[in-house]
Amino acid sequence: MASQTEENYLKALYALAVSKKGVSVKALSDLLHVRQPTVNSMMKNFKRQGLVYYEKYKPVLLTESGEKAAALVLRKHRLTEMFLVHNMGFGWEEVHDIAEQIEHINSSVFFERMDELLGFPEFDPHGSPIPDKNGKITNEYKLRLSDCNPGEKVRLAALSHDSSDFLKFLDNHEIKLGTEFEIKSIEKFDGSMIVNYKKYSSQMLSEVVCNRLLVEKINL
Repeated sequence: MASQTEENYLKALYALAVSKKGVSVKALSDLLHVRQPTVNSMMKNFKRQGLVYYEKYKPVLLTESGEKAAALVLRKHRLTEMFLVHNMGFGWEEVHDIAEQIEHINSSVFFERMDELLGFPEFDPHGSPIPDKNGKITNEYKLRLSDCNPGEKVRLAALSHDSSDFLKFLDNHEIKLGTEFEIKSIEKFDGSMIVNYKKYSSQMLSEVVCNRLLVEKINL
């Protein structure tokens, strides 16, 4: 049974490994705000447990067992976020910190019952896939809004960042999952986009925002 600290390390490893082949000790140190010798010590512990491939001065890789263990922590976190939004009425910008606490409950029955009550959702409130009880996760590839072209119509399917400030920004601009955008133009200078959505016409979204919005093209 993993400790709370170990679960936080596993989740950080998984998050960093999504876009990189292997994770540096420095990257883990920066993300978790701990000293590199402390990270090295935990990686040695994980290696003994068969959770990572670890050699000094080389990137850390999760083993198959490590990936499953990390995915199960994500499962608890994302199910909790979904429950807080859909069953308790929290806003999607309010749930992360609460889920960070609840995810460390070591009871598979508790989260299986939560999954059942929710109707076995595939995605959390931010559009991220929820691993199943065996740790299997479906990573559906989605485009960033910034990768799309003028004239295309797309639907917001997920977010690549779910910080509270960003979610509040989206709320203030009435943008949520399922919002449909028509791309009017792209500014060459700074990558910002002019889009139409809902009742809003010719609205500008910065490149930072467009990079964080993951979309699906709408077949016309």
